[in-house]
Amino acid sequence: MDQFLSGPWRLESDSLGEVKVPADRYWGAQTERARLMFQLGQDPIPTPLIHAIAIIKRAAVQTNNKLGLIDQARCNWISQAAQEVEIGKWDLQFPLSTWQSGSGTQTNMNVNEVIANRACELAGEPLGTKNCVHPNDHVNKGQSTNDVFPSAIQLASERQQRLQLLPAISDLAASFEMKAAAWADVVKIGRTHLQDAVPLTFGQEVGGWAAQLRSAASRIEAGFEELRQIPLGGTAVGTGLGAKAGFAAATCELLSSWEGVNWSCNGNRFALMGSHDALVQQMARLRLLAGALHKIVNDIRLLACGPRAGLAELLLPANEPGSSIMPGKVNPSQCEAVAMATAQVMGLDQAVAIGGSGGHLQMNVYKPLIALNLIRSGELLSQCCYSLRVHLVEGMKLNINKVEHYRDQSLMLVTALAPVIGYDKAAKIAQHAHAEGLSLREAALALDAISAEAFDRNVNPKEMTATQD
Repeated sequence: MDQFLSGPWRLESDSLGEVKVPADRYWGAQTERARLMFQLGQDPIPTPLIHAIAIIKRAAVQTNNKLGLIDQARCNWISQAAQEVEIGKWDLQFPLSTWQSGSGTQTNMNVNEVIANRACELAGEPLGTKNCVHPNDHVNKGQSTNDVFPSAIQLASERQQRLQLLPAISDLAASFEMKAAAWADVVKIGRTHLQDAVPLTFGQEVGGWAAQLRSAASRIEAGFEELRQIPLGGTAVGTGLGAKAGFAAATCELLSSWEGVNWSCNGNRFALMGSHDALVQQMARLRLLAGALHKIVNDIRLLACGPRAGLAELLLPANEPGSSIMPGKVNPSQCEAVAMATAQVMGLDQAVAIGGSGGHLQMNVYKPLIALNLIRSGELLSQCCYSLRVHLVEGMKLNINKVEHYRDQSLMLVTALAPVIGYDKAAKIAQHAHAEGLSLREAALALDAISAEAFDRNVNPKEMTATQD
């Protein structure tokens, strides 16, 4: 049942006629039509996108004021109303589903109507009158959904990734780096194809995870330059019809000043509005981070499997009971949660790729989908990095006895003998040791393949971990 069916109502109007709107709501006729017509799913338009549209509205009205198109009083009312939306004061006034018009027109008008009605209220006028502030004529002046909405996606995505995601990645990488430094001298056996391989240190293994995260962060940051090229000023099809000369540059100048990074409207607006390649590419960068995290958590849960019948080289924090039937069981639940979340991000990337290819002539009609998936993915990955760091990595420990046991029993230490006695003879030592249940040293001496002194001199796990230039 619609939560707003019980009155009271007020009448608002748009180009199609009058519409009943809940009296205590700041949205208007177009939002109410969309609210009733697009009751699809449980995916509301992300609030960071609403906030980004609002900051664009505030910059636009101040620019139009400087250009002599909007008087100071209206500018003040609209600026205050827009800023209130930006900071989240009116988040409950944005009820629309992501699954709406592919341009995002309904959400752009939702923001226009809320700002206009709040501005009217600030001016002492009743909601819905449009007497002093009109959602189209004033709040949307010099703009179209077709340039505002993609600009807001880029602004919201860049802001979220710069302010939340990159710091979360850095903190997680730093946590891994601390473990790597602490475990720099712990020699363990490597594994390739899930089979024994030559040794490395735990510091090298964990340091590899940190480096993978740092690389992912660098790729994400590299995408900001393209994201900061927005199509604002292109209005409906890229020509800028309806926007006064200088509007786009002056609006971007304000956005740059407020955001502390350089936003530009100098790109080819026909390309930026007809397709959203920068957003698709940035989503792909998030997919790469998701893939890195997926690999890392799977490594961790393999190394922690046990505690007695698995590898059990890593000891993970016991955060919660792991079974409703098996007493004392503890599972690598953080790894599992992040693995599911990263799989979700990889799926969302596919949807964005499809959406990005869905442009028709002068406009892409998958904008809300791209916005939802890009913003949701950035938020989800930020939370994954935080949760992994706090609930897993910081409390992760080594099971030294297991590490040393697997290292010392490994047949692949024989690799150090191959340059001394040849590959074939070294292979026979490993095969004999495995077949007879001997140590490598015992097998080498039994086959008279090498002297005890030479074996001890050449088979040194620590020396085998030295990296080569």
